[in-house]
Amino acid sequence: MKRLRPNTLALLLILAMTSPTALAQLSEVERNLASYIDAHHDAAIELLEEVVNINSGTQNFAGVAAVGRIFQARFEALGMSTQWIDGAAWNRSGHLVARSYDAANSGPHLLLIGHLDTVFQSDSLFQRYRYLGDNIASGPGIADMKGGDVIILQALSALNDQDLLESMNVTVYMTGDEESTGPGENQALARADMIAAAVTADIALGFENGDGNPATAIPARRGYASWELKIKGSPAHSSQIFQDEVGAGAIFEIARILNSFYQELAGEKYLTFNPGIIMGGTDLEFDSDESRGKAFGLSNVVSQDAIARGDLRMISTAQTDRARVTMERIVANNLPLTEAEFSLSQGMPPFPDSEGNRRLLGYFSRVSEDLGYGEVTAVDPSRAGAADISYVGDHVDMAIDGMGMGGANDHTVNETGDLESMRVQAQRAAILMYRLVHGGL
Repeated sequence: MKRLRPNTLALLLILAMTSPTALAQLSEVERNLASYIDAHHDAAIELLEEVVNINSGTQNFAGVAAVGRIFQARFEALGMSTQWIDGAAWNRSGHLVARSYDAANSGPHLLLIGHLDTVFQSDSLFQRYRYLGDNIASGPGIADMKGGDVIILQALSALNDQDLLESMNVTVYMTGDEESTGPGENQALARADMIAAAVTADIALGFENGDGNPATAIPARRGYASWELKIKGSPAHSSQIFQDEVGAGAIFEIARILNSFYQELAGEKYLTFNPGIIMGGTDLEFDSDESRGKAFGLSNVVSQDAIARGDLRMISTAQTDRARVTMERIVANNLPLTEAEFSLSQGMPPFPDSEGNRRLLGYFSRVSEDLGYGEVTAVDPSRAGAADISYVGDHVDMAIDGMGMGGANDHTVNETGDLESMRVQAQRAAILMYRLVHGGL
């Protein structure tokens, strides 16, 4: 693998920020944590390349497990106990859990959250890590979120190097299905153990990539729900459409409903709703698992069936409830001789803002400033999609997300990761965890 050097401009900026005054705010232990991460940065990049080059699309169960085994061995080398939770019960690969526990330590129990899967399935053309220059690399899931997983490992490795990890209560939870948790009935099973871990924890740290900018972190995320709209109309010759005995047809009705959703709901802050697929015609074949199908219709036949599916993003359960009431009212106001069936199922819950989350963000920002990397500010929830931390936010005293790798264009074949940000975030994470457990905040 090619050895990487930081982009000259980026290095000058970091050196300019890392003043002796700033570094003087760090204790000797904290300086040692930062130095360990500096010394092992090339090794972290090598690990990142290794795991990015293993396809772990959510549906590639073997690939997800293979990435899990790599991290599992690394955590065990730190003296942590590990467990692979098989996901057969919810039709997914499974989850990796690693723990360090000291019963004599009355300090806070930390829950660190990552995920092993990506959106790039086995048949994707985007499969390999590639260095692009200027400390930027591309690869499937590099920023979302294999870079974040490596950051977790690097931070814990630095703590272990200082003989601190063995006296800490830390649980690492890396899910294997964050990108696609499956139908609603499976989600309770898929996240039951993670929620149980959160109940016994005090603080949760999420290592998703956030908005891709390491100068920000996330004290609140929107959740999401899935919705489906099915329409029945009366098929007839097109010359008779709108007559009393024929009505408007399925496609006009689904168009009315979607337009009414837009007219009545589009202005509400933090609420978004997106029809991701729509089909209509005389005959439909739709595979709900694959979200694809076939439609047949003629221009001179009034449509009999239509279907649309999409998602809803919200900042609170109350916002979901308001949207549901409005959508159901719109759906019920059918055009002549049409029937509409609407369903909405909760996916990931919202990750609500709180005073505790804001306090933790302040601690994280102080660590960054003491390292010389500047202030860390909150991401607007409109720029933060749903993530696994949403399942645990209500069960811990404080939590933030977005502590992962900087990058851009995640979920696309143009996804990139900022390699230097991996070093910065690992140093921030290690020192934050040290201060949370051993004081100094």
